[in-house]
Amino acid sequence: MLLVRWKPVLHCPPQGHRRRGFAWPRGPRRSLLLRRPIRSPAPAFLSISSSKFSQAGRARVRPVVRAGLAQTPSLADVENTEILFSETLSLKRSQTVEGKITVRLDPAVAEEEVSKWRLTIGCNLEGKWTLHWGVSYCDDLGSEWDQPPPEMRPPESVLIKDYAIETPLKRLSSQSERQALHELQIEFDSNTPIAAIHFVLKEEETGAWFQHKGRDFRISFTDYFEVANSVAGNQGLSIWPGGFDQISSLLLKAEESTSKKEDPDDEDGNVVKQNRCIAPIYKEFPILKEEFVPNHMTVSVRSSDKTDKNIVQFDTDLPGDVVIHWGVCKDDGRKWVIPSTPHPPATKIFRHKALQTLLQPKPDGLGSWGLFLVDQGTSGVVFVLKLNEYTWLNNNGTDFFIPIGSVSSTTAEIGSDDIVHEQQAGTEIHDVRNSLSPNNSYPLQNKSLEASDPQNINSLPMKPQGPEELIEAVAYTDEIIKEIRHLVTDISSEKGKRAKSKEAQENILQEIEKLAAEAYSIFRISIPGFVELASDTELLKPAVKLSSGTGSGYEILCQGFNWESHKSGRWYSELSDKAKELSSLGFTVIWLPPPTESVSPEGYMPKDLYNLNSRYGSLEELKDLVNSFHEVGIKVLGDAVLNHRCAHYQNKNGIWNVFGGRLNWDDRAIVADDPHFQGRGNKSSGDNFHAAPNIDHSQDFVRRDLKEWLCWLRKEVGYDGWRLDFVRGFWGGYVKDYMEATEPYFAVGEYWDSLSYTYGDMDHNQDAHRQRIVDWINATNGTAGAFDVTTKGILHSALEKCEYWRLSDQNGKPPGVVGWWASRAVTFIENHDTGSTQGHWRFPSGKEMQGYAYILTHPGTPAVFYDHIFSHYQQEISRLISVRNENKIHCRSTVKIVKAERDVYAAEIDGKLAVKIGPGHYEPPDGPTKWVVAAEGRDYKVWETS
Repeated sequence: MLLVRWKPVLHCPPQGHRRRGFAWPRGPRRSLLLRRPIRSPAPAFLSISSSKFSQAGRARVRPVVRAGLAQTPSLADVENTEILFSETLSLKRSQTVEGKITVRLDPAVAEEEVSKWRLTIGCNLEGKWTLHWGVSYCDDLGSEWDQPPPEMRPPESVLIKDYAIETPLKRLSSQSERQALHELQIEFDSNTPIAAIHFVLKEEETGAWFQHKGRDFRISFTDYFEVANSVAGNQGLSIWPGGFDQISSLLLKAEESTSKKEDPDDEDGNVVKQNRCIAPIYKEFPILKEEFVPNHMTVSVRSSDKTDKNIVQFDTDLPGDVVIHWGVCKDDGRKWVIPSTPHPPATKIFRHKALQTLLQPKPDGLGSWGLFLVDQGTSGVVFVLKLNEYTWLNNNGTDFFIPIGSVSSTTAEIGSDDIVHEQQAGTEIHDVRNSLSPNNSYPLQNKSLEASDPQNINSLPMKPQGPEELIEAVAYTDEIIKEIRHLVTDISSEKGKRAKSKEAQENILQEIEKLAAEAYSIFRISIPGFVELASDTELLKPAVKLSSGTGSGYEILCQGFNWESHKSGRWYSELSDKAKELSSLGFTVIWLPPPTESVSPEGYMPKDLYNLNSRYGSLEELKDLVNSFHEVGIKVLGDAVLNHRCAHYQNKNGIWNVFGGRLNWDDRAIVADDPHFQGRGNKSSGDNFHAAPNIDHSQDFVRRDLKEWLCWLRKEVGYDGWRLDFVRGFWGGYVKDYMEATEPYFAVGEYWDSLSYTYGDMDHNQDAHRQRIVDWINATNGTAGAFDVTTKGILHSALEKCEYWRLSDQNGKPPGVVGWWASRAVTFIENHDTGSTQGHWRFPSGKEMQGYAYILTHPGTPAVFYDHIFSHYQQEISRLISVRNENKIHCRSTVKIVKAERDVYAAEIDGKLAVKIGPGHYEPPDGPTKWVVAAEGRDYKVWETS
């Protein structure tokens, strides 16, 4: 069953709305592998806030002004003063509430109807809850759902295609502390041949799904001897985190069956069915849900009778400590400046750029207030709110701005329509996925990076570009880079002496990555373009990999084959002759076809994994090919098919499920719910590939053998990384295991999924689609990227139907994975499946160069298809690659979309490139930045700064 995850809503604000001078607080070091949890309010009310403000971060905030240097006004002083401006802001903040899901199975009330049973599912949290459910029957072999019989369906049930129904839970009229607030009862006859009821729970208002450890809840009515995710029978339940910030997960110990099974298999190896066993059960599962609470803040500007200053009054009903992170503007440029004294009580200076003032609690305890004095010559006050170490509030992705110089309600940039939404901080603006489970959390290291004296900071080597505030941001990241170098030296020297344990070395590497993430966050927030450091060349060649599997960020990938490449029998030799040419075109990484013996000639039905004599050539020819690419500076990716494997022999039932060769696995290596191959492993952790036995990666011996094989490929062939085939078939956590074992330079997974359509037309909002891809990347802990199928699909509709408005999401950002997690997105327009002679999803004919103009100028890692390289497009593609390299566009570059209309899309990247695609007109505006044409072709044009 395909589950649609709920909409993620945390994105970077439109570039044009960022204040350039904002002095953002520096947060605790966080790994790029950590992604923040999903939030749920309406997309129209999004915002981006600053990084977390940890204890280490607090050490860097210098108190420079204390109350008492001069008198600040009291409420009594301003009570009768003239109000020049006043506005009330509607604020939204989140709070976590605890609740539970209950599952109860008991007999129906009527004693004479002993065959009648009632399943009750409840939830004691507020919301609009719906049960998405179906059944499986006793003779079903697979894991697919069926719709329940009509007599079993409660009122108000809605059919979902042909496999499930949805039924709303009803709100109860009364509720005690331990009873459900919402409940649904399903009655059924125990004589009905139903083996199990499957369900997931959905909260309609947020779109969040509650699942069972990534699978369905399953209530079993038969006593099979199997490892099943069952409420009743042999195993307990846990809760899948779904889209909430953090949901407690518990794995109940397996309850022993009432009857011991001495031999689960009959003499033919089939699963033995036991008698139907329906017994009363009651289970409770704790959950945490994020709810949004409305609050308000009133901001007033008053005249002062006693001074030549204006008084800005803040009054809010927000509970707890509220800190105003603020500054003033001297002109319309909105550059943050520290206001002159006197400052309010409890004020600290932050990095010589802003003040942080703790508001005073109201006498009645219902909120807080503050009075700030600002010069009358000031044009305005800019601020954001800090609620706690993790939460900041801002104005839909921008700073709040209060006009002072020429106060009028029409010029104010805060208003009743500006709904403010909170967001927890992260390391990279687009990287918004984060699992808060213990398995995905890294503890902060004891080593902290204290702020240096400003003189020392400014003395760090740097190449100044742009205004003074940008220079300081670069210097700040230089400090972090120095710390990275110290850690690299530390691990290198100690590693050689074997003085550190493996765990200690891993902790140091994690610390290095957190520092690198912090450096990137400074760039992304404080700098509108990518500022080059003086030591740029040195930084691109670090002593250790900062992020295994993700490269340097400047990769350009070439797919080095098509669907017909195997037919010559000597593809390796033919491709070797093109190594120098591909290097001269600007490619840095090449993806080679699957190398193993395969039932299908293309290589995607592998058989003997250690037999590397394939239709593409011999093992020795493959090694020569890899060496030829290494000689010209190109990294090589092997195509690893890990999801499935073809067997060598049949079992006694005539089923092909016995493997040969060096990895001579038996049917324990095959998932149990693959209906065609009688596997005796555990159930699949992903979708089944029905053409070959699906491998059970939960088996220790399978993972051990695959890691050994991948490491052997790295050593024997010389692969630098991996392209991972059909990763939808198994959990991304196993990929993390394989990546950590093989330490690839670069890795990318093929997570192929259908986009969202309504009546044949593609939906504008594809958040659910890219969410699933991001979820997989997150499951790998960020050790591998994924092909940005979302971007490819949207480009199809935009170019084919002249609907270029599709290339901007509802928040003004790129609508694909590249808009959320650019550093892990591999963008492409065609490959051996979609194009070539297969043509499963061919890019709109004649518009290929528009597609390449998009992906080769935007962030993410662009991939170019072999057929397009060696075609009449070669010169245009080569020119675009050159422009990308000359301007140092990388996978984390920033995008400012300036136009997304029916017939034209235009954007600026890092402030260095401007691109437009589509037949409509666009020219970069004249101004301080001078633009010159760098590349152009049919319906596309690229400019660079002169």
